[in-house]
Amino acid sequence: MVSTGRGDRPRQPAGPIRCFSEGDQPLTCTFTPAIQPADTKPRPTWYFAFQGRRLLLFGNGRASALPGDADLRELAIELSGGHYLGRHGEQDCYALALPEDWQPPRDLQLVPLRRLYGQFSEDLVGLCGRAVQIIEWDQTHRYCSRCGAPTRTSTEERAKQCPRCGLLAYPRLSPAVIVLVERGDRVLLARSPHFPPGMHSVLAGFVEPGENLEQAAAREIAEEVNVRVRDLTYFGSQPWPFSHSLMLGFTATYAGGDLQLDGKEIEAADWYLADRLPLIPGPGSIARQLIDWFVDKHRKGCRHEDS
Repeated sequence: MVSTGRGDRPRQPAGPIRCFSEGDQPLTCTFTPAIQPADTKPRPTWYFAFQGRRLLLFGNGRASALPGDADLRELAIELSGGHYLGRHGEQDCYALALPEDWQPPRDLQLVPLRRLYGQFSEDLVGLCGRAVQIIEWDQTHRYCSRCGAPTRTSTEERAKQCPRCGLLAYPRLSPAVIVLVERGDRVLLARSPHFPPGMHSVLAGFVEPGENLEQAAAREIAEEVNVRVRDLTYFGSQPWPFSHSLMLGFTATYAGGDLQLDGKEIEAADWYLADRLPLIPGPGSIARQLIDWFVDKHRKGCRHEDS
């Protein structure tokens, strides 16, 4: 039970979200995307209300919950600008931009989106990313990029349409490859100048026009550290709203080349044994999933070989 911060009357927010902790299982409810509700039947709601890239949540600590429409109305928040996302279980889900100068009352908090990774279940984190990207798409496509006329939001698809020249603008999505390179019992980890102190990770980069994913992976690794790879194998994917990316994960095998750093995107790189890794990304990211896969693979029965 939580309070809205207006008096002492307790209230139960719309649908608690379980956070990850040791022994917890991720929420398995499915999400069905849609542009509009399928019917007018009243249902419980979740509002993914963002101020910039901070999400409004009830509660503090281990259990947090999204507000519903009644909660936001009580806070005098205008809901007319919300975007319907679809249905998560029995909850109708909306994305909403909060005013930049709005301050949450007691018992609510604005939580940075990155902090939700490793705390919320994967499907709910993905839904948070969907919401913030749709909000940003709405805010940055209010005028046609071809003729400058005000756009209209389509009622048939997730698109902005120019009534003057007919140009359609869809939410932006930028595919990127992320690759774990193995060399015997060692893994290639590198450090960007933009990382937190000491942090290393696998290599990643955006796909350029005209490239397929395999070409993008080979080019990025060669450009950044002068390494050639073979046996590129698909691992998995993850939406990544920092910003508007779809991360496509691969594993690969070292095929040649001495480490030479590009000096711009990469400031350090080396080959690491599974039990002697530097600081790596936290749980929740596909980078960490790739590294965990390598560690699990070499945890038992591996020999330390100089490669």
